[in-house]
Amino acid sequence: MKRVIFLSIIACAILASCKHKGCTDPEATNYDAEAKKDDGSCEYDTIIPPIDQNTDVKGYSIFSKLIGIWDGPVSSPTPLGSFPQWIVDFRPISSAQISAKNELDSVNDIFMSFFIAKYDGGYKMFFRNGGGFAGQVRASYMVCDSVNEGTESYYRFVDPISGGTRVYTEVLFKQDSLIMTTYTNHYNTQSSPSLHMKWQAVLKDQTSAQNAVSAFSFPQKEEVKDFTHTFDGQSESVYYGGTGDPYPEAQQPYLGVSTVNITVAAPATVDPSKKVLYLITTQPLFSGVVFQPGNLKYRSRYVNASAQQSMSFDFNYMHPGTYYVNAFYDSNSDYNYSSGDYMNSNLDVPLTLSAQGTASANVTIDYLIP
Repeated sequence: MKRVIFLSIIACAILASCKHKGCTDPEATNYDAEAKKDDGSCEYDTIIPPIDQNTDVKGYSIFSKLIGIWDGPVSSPTPLGSFPQWIVDFRPISSAQISAKNELDSVNDIFMSFFIAKYDGGYKMFFRNGGGFAGQVRASYMVCDSVNEGTESYYRFVDPISGGTRVYTEVLFKQDSLIMTTYTNHYNTQSSPSLHMKWQAVLKDQTSAQNAVSAFSFPQKEEVKDFTHTFDGQSESVYYGGTGDPYPEAQQPYLGVSTVNITVAAPATVDPSKKVLYLITTQPLFSGVVFQPGNLKYRSRYVNASAQQSMSFDFNYMHPGTYYVNAFYDSNSDYNYSSGDYMNSNLDVPLTLSAQGTASANVTIDYLIP
């Protein structure tokens, strides 16, 4: 008789079949206390073993492929349009998360993050794509549902609620190139998703990420977020205006804020219709006074802003590290360093940002490019 009772207890623990204990039962540790049935009993979650390095996480290998600075054109039918160059600096921000933040200008920015979350009875690779678009803030969450690895590596991320009918992203690696394509149904106005954006990039540098890789022994299989019930009762995993966002940018670990202050001393009169480009690299752009065009591959953060005599910009959620700051006043509006533009004579202003810290750099634009 004791043997039968013992086996029953073991079976109950393994199968989580003791579902009719009250929600206040101290022995009922594997249930969602908020999910009660009509009879007052608990709706139990599936018991998920703690994650370890042997746990199967679909899409986990994307971590090692994303590391580095990527550069390439974007094509998009959206109001933001296409542009010839988008530079993204992916680095680890924990042992099981990699991210990149970019500002296209003062009102459009993107924060991308890949991380491991507990979801749907296991551990999944998630992709968070969020930011400000023409003044509207939104964030989309997608879970990896398809992987195909060989000479090329393919990953697909879909809305965890509606699957691929609302939004999905395909990430394809070919040797040192990356193609990221996102499709949406345009706020549920289409029967199936259509192209939102396509980014075709080439890997430029991985050395800038090595300190973070070493600091976290990246990558590791660790739980970053518990999304077990995060999307319950929702029709999609898209959040607007920051409301309800389960993992907002402000909660992302390790990252800091760098403020770049710019004074335009020349030209003497600033045309507000012109742009000033803030440019932050992980290696100097100049050797003495000699420009090193090959070091443009180390561009990490940049932004175009409307010209003012005195101006500043905060680079939020920035990877800790050592940087060099340059800026130029774009007189001919070609978005390039060109003859007739103005730049800083105090070249490669250093900036060092610590984890979750703040840093600043002061740059004076005072030199006419001959």
